[in-house]
Amino acid sequence: MSVDDQSPTGAVLDVSGDSRHTKRVLLVWDAPNLDMGLGAILGGRPTAAYRPRFDALGRWLLGRTAQLSVHQTATLEPEATVFTNIAQGSADVVRPWVEALRNVGFAVFAKPKIDEDSDVDSDMLDHIELRAADHGLAGVVVASADGQAFRIPLEAIAATGVPVQVIGFREHASWAVSSETLEFVDLEDIPGVFREPLPRVSLESLPDEGAWLQPFRPLSALLVGRQGVS
Repeated sequence: MSVDDQSPTGAVLDVSGDSRHTKRVLLVWDAPNLDMGLGAILGGRPTAAYRPRFDALGRWLLGRTAQLSVHQTATLEPEATVFTNIAQGSADVVRPWVEALRNVGFAVFAKPKIDEDSDVDSDMLDHIELRAADHGLAGVVVASADGQAFRIPLEAIAATGVPVQVIGFREHASWAVSSETLEFVDLEDIPGVFREPLPRVSLESLPDEGAWLQPFRPLSALLVGRQGVS
């Protein structure tokens, strides 16, 4: 079954599923959002030392699945999907990364980047909904700092008793850090995901000499969509 086989938006879901069937521990990774957050921490594009290792993330998900299986009568199956946008002309650059993800065991949902509204948030939510309606969810992990898109749906799932975790950077996901029903996991706390410690700056623990905080996006982004406007 593919991401395109979507169930109706807003349907009431039995996210617990039937215990006689295999349930999924589902991880969905919001690549555009996490890339933006990592770039903000680094102040630019990541080098090899600062690119997330998805094999380490996969091992963490396997461990999470084993942990949840202790309290389940159903068979649990981990599933991980990276959702990403492909900008025009970037296919050759992105292809090795996509193939590496698939080789590790991740599925990839790729969507053309046509304009600023071509995000993958709705596709991620549709996929979670589909898997919940399929055989049920034993756990959900969403890697994204986008609280506007994910907070309410994820808290609704957590309210049914399904454990929900949010992976991201604590600087950018206060909505998940402070949530009473969602568990937050800082990406850097997952063993082996980064080869080197990230150069992170916290407003609560600034060095005496001060620190630079890089912009999340260039000023030129303010002009997007205003072409031809007098």
